[in-house]
Amino acid sequence: MATINMKGAGNGVQLGNTPWGNFSALRYVVKTSATGAVINSDSLAAIAANDVVNLGHLPAGFRYLDSFVNVIDGMTATVTGDLGFAYKDGVDDAAVPQDADYFGAGLALATAARLRNATVNPSIVLPKDANLMLTVKTAGNNQVSEIEVVIFGIAEGVK
Repeated sequence: MATINMKGAGNGVQLGNTPWGNFSALRYVVKTSATGAVINSDSLAAIAANDVVNLGHLPAGFRYLDSFVNVIDGMTATVTGDLGFAYKDGVDDAAVPQDADYFGAGLALATAARLRNATVNPSIVLPKDANLMLTVKTAGNNQVSEIEVVIFGIAEGVK
């Protein structure tokens, strides 16, 4: 039996300039009030079906690999959501198009759960800064909820 060794970057090669590499986890938390409104946001209205919640900044130059959604306190029964990104400048990129459900589609947000990215999307490097977007589907929210989102990536730089 032969042993075949692969050559090239990414096969056991350390990434970054530190002993532990350059793998990062970006964390975002969205909490809603008793009326279903997003706390610490620019709106006092309850989240309605098809509303988009901007969770925060996704930096350019990261290779986005995976996501994790922790529904700590669920939203109203039947609420689902899509998790994706949109470029901050509003201009799409042909090589890496904006994707409203890149990190997850139809995520069950009504019940406490730990959800991993189950999409078949390849890893991508964003060519410019984007926002992480949660689109609430199916129904609006009218209660206290808390959802933690963690996005995993490797800092590679913009090419």
